[in-house]
Amino acid sequence: MTNERGISRRSVAAGLAAGLAMPFLRRPAFAQANDADVVVVGAGAAGLAAARTLREAGLSVIVIEARGRIGGRVFTDASLGPAFDAGAQFIHWSETNPWIGIARDLGLTLTDDGGWTGPPDSFVDGARLTPEERAQRGSGFSALSAYTRIKAGAPDISFADAVREAPTQVARAARNLTRFNLGEEPERCSLADWDSLWAGENMMVREGYGTLVARYGAGIPVSLDSPARVVRWAGERVEVETDKGTIRAGRAIVTVPLGVLAAEGVRFEPALPAATRDAIGGLTMGALTKIALAFEPEAVRGLNPGGYFDVWGEERSLSLEPAHKGQPGLVLGMLGGAYARALCEAGEREAVAHVLDRLVAMAGSDIRKGFVGGRLTPWWTDPFARGSYSLALPGRLATRDALREPIGERVYLAGEASAGGGAMTVGGALLDGQRAARAVAGLKRG
Repeated sequence: MTNERGISRRSVAAGLAAGLAMPFLRRPAFAQANDADVVVVGAGAAGLAAARTLREAGLSVIVIEARGRIGGRVFTDASLGPAFDAGAQFIHWSETNPWIGIARDLGLTLTDDGGWTGPPDSFVDGARLTPEERAQRGSGFSALSAYTRIKAGAPDISFADAVREAPTQVARAARNLTRFNLGEEPERCSLADWDSLWAGENMMVREGYGTLVARYGAGIPVSLDSPARVVRWAGERVEVETDKGTIRAGRAIVTVPLGVLAAEGVRFEPALPAATRDAIGGLTMGALTKIALAFEPEAVRGLNPGGYFDVWGEERSLSLEPAHKGQPGLVLGMLGGAYARALCEAGEREAVAHVLDRLVAMAGSDIRKGFVGGRLTPWWTDPFARGSYSLALPGRLATRDALREPIGERVYLAGEASAGGGAMTVGGALLDGQRAARAVAGLKRG
C-alpha cells in the first residue's frame, strides 16, 4: 500500500549496524546468575540493537522479553499459510536506513515498495464511485499540502485544525492520511510531528520485515516470556522484578513501547520523575491495524489487483489489498483510528467477519465460498504494545527529545518514541537503542 505523503519520504544519515554474528559473553540464566552490567527490557528492534552495542563495548548483558518471541511490533505471521507482516512492513528512508545493509548481509531479498498495481475500486456507503468522483476525491490530496504546510514561528496545530476551513474533499483527505499513515484521527495528530519525520524511499523485504528482525536477533540470548513487572532504580544497582526472579544490574535500558509506559504496564519504584511522566503524557499511540483474509487462490483470482477502498459512513475507512506481496489467496486489510480501536476491542472473530462482509459487498458473494480463515493484529489491545506506534500530540513535539533524558543516571528509555525524525519506524528504534547503549557504555567506561 502506498502512502500519500511523508511516511514514505524519510531520510537520515545512519551507519550500518555491525557485528551480526558476534557471540554474547553471557546468557540470561535466572537460576545461576541474575547479575549483569546492564539489563535490557524488551527484545524488539531497540532492545536487540542495544544489546549488540553493549556487547561490542565489552559489557555483560541480560535481555528479557515479555512475549514468547523476539521482534516486538515487527512480526511476520505465517499462521494462515501465506505470510504477511502483521506489524511494520516498510523499510522507510531506505537510502540510509541501517536495516538495508543488515538485510543484505543476512541474504534476504529487498524489493521496492511497489504499491498497488492500479486504481482501487472505491465505494462510499456501498455505492461504487465513478471515475469523476474518484478524481474529485484525489484532488483533495493534491490540495492538502497547501493547508498543512508548516509556517515559520507558527504554533503547532493538529491536522483537523489545519483543514478546518478547507473544502470537504481536503478535510476528507486529511482524515484518510492520518488514519492510514498514523493510525489516528486528525484531531490528535501534530502537524509538526509529521513534518519532522525523515524523508526517503521505501523498500520491502520479500521474506518479511519480521523475518529480518528475527534473524538479526537470532544470536542474542533472550529470556522469553519474562515481562518486567517492577523496575527499582533508587539503590546502588537497578533491580528488575520478573515472574522468573529479580535481575540486578548497574544500568537498565527499557525499550517497551510508549503505550506500555503510559498504561504503567511496567511499574517504576520510585515513580518516574515528573519531567519523564510529562514527556510520556505528551505522546499517544496510534491504532494502525491489519486484518488478513486467506482464500483458496482460485476464489480471488478475479479481484481487482488495484485493491478496494471502502468508506462506510465517512467515519470508517478500510483498504483491502489482494495478493499482498505476491502471496496468492491473501487479502490484506488496513484501517486506523477509532474504527480500528473498535474492531480490536471486538476481538478477532468479529473483526474478521466484519472485514470479510465488507469485501463480499464490494467484490461479490462468490469469494466467500473460498474463504479459509483470517487474522487480526490487535496492537491496540495487545498488553505488550498498547498501540501501533507513537504520535506526538499537537504542541508536544519536544517530548520525544525529553524521553532521552536518563533517569537517575541508571535507567534509559529507548525506542521509536524517542527516535526524533526516525520515530514510528523500525530503523529509528534500532538507532535509538544504539544511542542509549552508547550512553550507558560511556558511563561505565568513565
